[in-house]
Amino acid sequence: MRRKPLRIAALATAALLALAACGSDEDTGSGGGGTVSEADVQAALDKGGNLTVWAWEPTLKEVVVKFQARYPNVKVDLVNAGTGNDQYTALQNAIAAGSGVPDVAQIEYYALPQFALAKSVDDLKTFGAQSLDGTFTPGPWSSVSTGGGVYGIPMDSGPMALFYNKEVFDKHGITVPTTWAEYLDAARKLHAADPKAYITSDAGDAGFTTSLIWQAGGKPYKVDGTSVTIDFSDQGSQEFVSTWQRLIDEKLLAPITGWSDQWYQGLSNGTIATLATGAWMPANFVTGVPGASGKWRVAPMPQWQAGGNASAENGGSSLALPAKGGNKELAYGFVKYANADEGVQIRLDGGAFPATTAELKSEKFLGTEFAYFGGQKANEIFAKSAEQVVSGWSYLPFQVYANSVFNDTVGKAYVSGTTLQDGLNSWRQTCAKYGTDQGFSVK
Repeated sequence: MRRKPLRIAALATAALLALAACGSDEDTGSGGGGTVSEADVQAALDKGGNLTVWAWEPTLKEVVVKFQARYPNVKVDLVNAGTGNDQYTALQNAIAAGSGVPDVAQIEYYALPQFALAKSVDDLKTFGAQSLDGTFTPGPWSSVSTGGGVYGIPMDSGPMALFYNKEVFDKHGITVPTTWAEYLDAARKLHAADPKAYITSDAGDAGFTTSLIWQAGGKPYKVDGTSVTIDFSDQGSQEFVSTWQRLIDEKLLAPITGWSDQWYQGLSNGTIATLATGAWMPANFVTGVPGASGKWRVAPMPQWQAGGNASAENGGSSLALPAKGGNKELAYGFVKYANADEGVQIRLDGGAFPATTAELKSEKFLGTEFAYFGGQKANEIFAKSAEQVVSGWSYLPFQVYANSVFNDTVGKAYVSGTTLQDGLNSWRQTCAKYGTDQGFSVK
């Protein structure tokens, strides 16, 4: 979706202003740096009060119902203020205005560092959140932990897998690829057999691109406070560029934007044969592509190196406490209930994919058979992927802005003679200029 750079700029500017104020002991809305005990949180839950939660994740509706039944003195107003950047814009506007800020907000992992650096969300170590280390899988936990703080509690995760149309593969004698080199060969074979069919669709997507670079071991972003390095010449980035440029040059990618009507049609009629994405996708197949039930299967991600076992995250969100929100103890109680306690199973029952290690290892979870995928126990693949997420990945502290200009830079490689490498270089230059203008030291 298109994003709004001018409003996003305010968030990055706020980040620098906040850093300038470091050491001033400004109130972050969580007791001025004091500690809040579990007893304090429980007392707040028992006493009750009103909470405003901004989130679009659908399984939270049932969580709210059960939470209010458990704590009858609490009233939760669950508000869908928009998805992704639409909500971030609304949240930043509320923060700037100093009114209407929710007590809890859903923030995706890629966006959380930007809010954390701006001190727009509380460090949950005040509530002892660091004790939850080990409760969650490494990818989501590292995504909420930055600069020595914990700025959100993981809600779900998106360890990647390859969804593929078994009926199409069988029809054309295509073997499920175990490497990206085999994937390229499969793309050629499929399109040669049926010029209307493509191995996948890709019209340029920032999240997908960074996830594949992540899986390849790339680390194009290095962040140390306000010092930022952006470098797409590293080996992982080059692995992605080499393969994906061939797919583009040979016109082996359906030029269809994800989540569009045409995209759903392609997944349904077999003209889009695979989808490499996060483990949260199955529910979207069930609701968005019902006619292809039984045709699709799940496989581990193709590897950049034969015999490898690397994966990456694609998507996923946390629940955070905006610094200018209120009811801190009550808000943390809700977040912990939803993401680390009883709410986890409630969301799993609703189709969410967990970020918690206990659920990922449970026999019930691993043994779940997916009728959509022909009775396959797909969670076994997703759980293994979660264990294999490559460590050390970082997002930019202005990743929201970076993603908003992806199609104006890298996206040109999908529709013109611009190469992917030139597109990445342009993306780097645009982001570097923006970061520098906002006061970051970028190289």
